[in-house]
Amino acid sequence: MLKYLPATAKKVIDIGCGGGALAKIIKERNKAEVWGIEYVDEEAKMAKQHLDRVFSGPCENYIKDLPDNYFDVVYLNDVLEHLVDPYSVLQDLKVKLSANGVIISSIPNVRYFKTFSRIVFKKDWQYEEFGTMDKTHLRFFTGKSIRRMYEDLGYQIITHEAINKTKSIKPILFNVVVLFTQWDIRNLQYATVVKAK
Repeated sequence: MLKYLPATAKKVIDIGCGGGALAKIIKERNKAEVWGIEYVDEEAKMAKQHLDRVFSGPCENYIKDLPDNYFDVVYLNDVLEHLVDPYSVLQDLKVKLSANGVIISSIPNVRYFKTFSRIVFKKDWQYEEFGTMDKTHLRFFTGKSIRRMYEDLGYQIITHEAINKTKSIKPILFNVVVLFTQWDIRNLQYATVVKAK
């Protein structure tokens, strides 16, 4: 996700920062002021060793109190699918962005071939400890629905692309049967960069 970081970003917040590994790199690379919000308290304590400010707990508890027109980048890596209402969070974040600020997110694709085949062929919706079907995921997205979510909220999409594509041949074989109309099942996640209109 570092490849989407603008070189000019000087004020960044990493929502779902974990122990601060990504944020630490951002801080060093861009000589930036980097904040974090982390749901897991133990991880937040680790992040505090590296970042300028860290909040521990649900991001919804802190977003409205963040300074307006402040952040050049808001990272939401594997976060939105865990939220009860990601739409409200994205709406609230709009006013927190600087004039040229962007939101950078990664979101799992529920149409990923392993999930897709389990639903279609095994007729099962089974939660797991991690991955697309992580039992802590409250929302599920496709490439199309991610784009629509941002557009409906009044964001302009700068980049929207598949990341972590599978190298498995299974999606290719499946696409032979359906006349090569389902290529998105190769995509584990989507990376999206947006700005407020």
